[in-house]
Amino acid sequence: MPFNPTPLNLPPHPFKITQKEDTYFIFDEIRKKHLVLTPEEWVRQHFIRFLVKEKGFPTALLQIEGGLSLNQTRKRSDILVYNTAGEKLMVIECKAPSVAITQATFDQAARYNSVYKAPWLVVTNGLQHYHAQIDHSNGRFLFVAELPNYQAL
Repeated sequence: MPFNPTPLNLPPHPFKITQKEDTYFIFDEIRKKHLVLTPEEWVRQHFIRFLVKEKGFPTALLQIEGGLSLNQTRKRSDILVYNTAGEKLMVIECKAPSVAITQATFDQAARYNSVYKAPWLVVTNGLQHYHAQIDHSNGRFLFVAELPNYQAL
């Protein structure tokens, strides 16, 4: 079975892709390990590279697939970004390209962020990206067309 990933609306990156039998793996440069290459992982790895290479996000301030407790249930956020003071800055929810970004997707990300209280929320399926600055005190989302560089956050 040849490797034929979905082209994404993100800059390409020369990922290290390996194959063992019928399974493909992608090397995660942050966690320093090979991961099963699922469509969601394809999006997550591209978005991480976009954050680092295009937007100047420091890799040391990215937490990938971090755990959280929500309503006494263990969940995992895809990408959590911190500032240099160790405060949560952004929650990023990644979906496979075949998954439409719907209100339910935003609701999931917002539930995660109800725990984190980060001022930024991003939802992407690799084809569409939504970036919102959150006013927690008034419960408002301000959507922006382009994600700012890390220094501007």
